[in-house]
Amino acid sequence: MMYEAYQAQSDLLWPLRTFTKAALPMLKDHTYGWSRLTPNRKLAAAWEVFGLSEITHQRRPFAIDEVAVTGVDEPVAITEEITHVASFATLLHFRKARLNDNRHPKVLIVAPMSGHFATLLRETVRTMLADHDVYITDWHNARDVPLEHGKFGLDEYTEHIIEFLSIMGPGSHLMAICQPCVSALAATAVMAEDHHPATPASLTLMAGPIDCRISPTAVNQLAVTKPIEWFESNLIGRVPLRYPGAGRRVYPGFVQLTAFMSMNKDRHINSFKELYQLLEKQEAEGLEKAEATRTFYEEYFAVADLPAEFYLETVKAVFQDYALPKGELTYRDRIVKPSAIRRTALLTVEGERDDICAVGQTLAAHDLCTGLREYLKTHYVQPGVGHYGVFSGRRWNQNIYPVVRESIHTAAASL
Repeated sequence: MMYEAYQAQSDLLWPLRTFTKAALPMLKDHTYGWSRLTPNRKLAAAWEVFGLSEITHQRRPFAIDEVAVTGVDEPVAITEEITHVASFATLLHFRKARLNDNRHPKVLIVAPMSGHFATLLRETVRTMLADHDVYITDWHNARDVPLEHGKFGLDEYTEHIIEFLSIMGPGSHLMAICQPCVSALAATAVMAEDHHPATPASLTLMAGPIDCRISPTAVNQLAVTKPIEWFESNLIGRVPLRYPGAGRRVYPGFVQLTAFMSMNKDRHINSFKELYQLLEKQEAEGLEKAEATRTFYEEYFAVADLPAEFYLETVKAVFQDYALPKGELTYRDRIVKPSAIRRTALLTVEGERDDICAVGQTLAAHDLCTGLREYLKTHYVQPGVGHYGVFSGRRWNQNIYPVVRESIHTAAASL
């Protein structure tokens, strides 16, 4: 009933949201001067904040039209191309106009399936495009995937990575951010053990829960306070009949969003208060800051449902049983053996202040990859950043990205 209750509330608010969206342009119209009246400014600001608080389920565009490419004087146009469509994800390629694709190493960025769309990594992609030929796993919203496409669990997630790397071909590089680090390491191990020709030349794991026993965070501790049956009974719903995935069991994106926001409730409340004040004052400098806040929340409130199997298997295997570091993680009923990785260069990146994936949890991958020589292993900790700062923001661009670029290009040069 959880999903039905959420949908009923959304439907009840629809007339009010529709009215405010339609009336807001008229209220802000400068033609007759009424937009400058204090009561009208306050009302317009309140309506804008109310409109921004809407949870949507629509993937926003990457909107990367052009980028500055190293060694090229003028910005290079970018075209999004669909390379392959699987049941639960699209392999999306950001092709650079006028440039030979072989000029830069091919990199598959594995986006997290954690309640948001892959567009959350827009800045990561934009930065990587300066020196790489970038692909990304554009995961589908589970509520839009018909039941006939079957279930989607950890095995299917790992299988999608292997399939996409196979399509990209030999010499590709793999980069996983947050939750998919476990599956990315598993996919690399399986491909290495099978001597797959498309085994990635390098593997970059960023702020991922390889071993959650190390410095457990509040997120880790929450996962072990309840049995997996509690998560299934209380957090799983069924997609309503109006959507293509009607009847599919999912972990709703709005539940995950609520959990994320509750971790920093005061910060979000203050952000909306400040946004209202900036919109009400209508000062040029403040409006620029307001636009940045609006852009962030439009992306943050665009949520995607997770398949129930994937969510429950991830909680159980990664956060409760610690299956990978204990040597018990399986892929299609075979034990995943990170020790089979012998030629894939490994880079792990962590943020000093990460309150979701603590320092040491991603580094644990080095101990598991016993078949790798030490010179193929690199670890980097970025001082002063939290979880999102590992892959977005100033320190990602200025400090972390050069390390990632060096790791990938060094591995590419050795092929």
